[in-house]
Amino acid sequence: MTQATGHEGQLERVRALALAARAAGRQLAALSGPARAALLRDVAAALAEPGERERLLAANARDVAAAKAAAAAGELDPARLKRLGLDAAKLDSVADGLGQLAAMPELLGQARLRRELDDGLVLEQVPCPLGLVGVVFEARPDAAPQIGGLCLKSGNAALLKGGSEARESNRALVDLMQRALQRHGVGPAAITLLEQREDITAMLALDDVLDLVIARGGHEFVRHVQRSTRIAVMGHAEGVCHLFLHASAEPAMAATIAADAKCGYPAACNAIEALLWEDGAEAALAACVTALKGRGVELRGCDRTRARHPELVAATEADWGHEYGALVLAIRHVDGEADALAHIDRYGSKHTEAIVAADAAAAERFLAAVDAADVFWNASTRFADGYRFGLGAEVGISTGKLHARGPVGAEGLLTYRWLLRGHGQVASDYGPGKRRFTHRKLEP
Repeated sequence: MTQATGHEGQLERVRALALAARAAGRQLAALSGPARAALLRDVAAALAEPGERERLLAANARDVAAAKAAAAAGELDPARLKRLGLDAAKLDSVADGLGQLAAMPELLGQARLRRELDDGLVLEQVPCPLGLVGVVFEARPDAAPQIGGLCLKSGNAALLKGGSEARESNRALVDLMQRALQRHGVGPAAITLLEQREDITAMLALDDVLDLVIARGGHEFVRHVQRSTRIAVMGHAEGVCHLFLHASAEPAMAATIAADAKCGYPAACNAIEALLWEDGAEAALAACVTALKGRGVELRGCDRTRARHPELVAATEADWGHEYGALVLAIRHVDGEADALAHIDRYGSKHTEAIVAADAAAAERFLAAVDAADVFWNASTRFADGYRFGLGAEVGISTGKLHARGPVGAEGLLTYRWLLRGHGQVASDYGPGKRRFTHRKLEP
């Protein structure tokens, strides 16, 4: 078989999977809101069922064992290994999130806007599914049921391509969701797993079938996906998050927030990678340094920082804008708020930024000025999460500005249609010297 023929065969195989998923997605979207809620509750219950859980954890254990061997050989970085683990607590969290989704108000078919254009001529803006969503995500198996659950809630079909390190885990999780779909009369292809690396290229070529691609990963990977397809791409890129200590920062609060934001889960995209401080925040800085060192964090400081804390490793230009995904943090002195904002604008990834300040006016200036999906005052960056935001789950944290931004829940997977109901009216009857539009707002 020639290489060209092999590529064509790969494309046709993925196209067939995509078309089957799209057809099953129509069945899913046709279910009533209560029926989709029951489906979500079924998946949540399955995640908690002892036999299912044993099977899922066994599959994950096989992935983790293989990944540890790869890490020992230097073929897998520790951050990716950290994300790979699946345990009872994570499954409980996913199940709880699916329960949240099931309990949320129905989204489809609920008019956001109703407007009378004229007597007996009523316009509505009504949410509807995007259709078929392709999601490429990192080796984090709990992402599969989270993404799948959001698609079930929003009536979208999904092609899921997870990291190869989580292949066994993803197979088991997608199989669980597919069996639930069958029990509810929906084709299991509505949630389809792609497993080969080449499937990504084939999927990106299906601009006549897919409606959206969600790319989760590093900046270069997201840029590669965007350059490789004509399909709309929602990017979940790296998280280079900062914590700025204002001169008014209360030391104990600053230390608590910094430790949580760095140490709670260092491999997460919402962990801080740099701490900024200005003159007047020396006490807050000292409290943060003590707390972070006590948690085993390697601290790298600029010259001004090391003048106060000479025990720190000297930071280099490469430390600014770098996503460590580990217990490493860069610390830099800035010349006031404007300099902090300039640093974040240059080195941040538009993910999540935070300020610790007792000065409300300064904090509000920061909230208004930072160009990021999430901006927090006196709170850890780790709150940037769909589950913690009450969205049930997230398909990713969008660092772009179009369609959806920040943690993307079910609403971020919807578009809308304009529905107009009349009684034989024609547009040529309206205009100067003719009938006038009423444009009267109606309750949805």
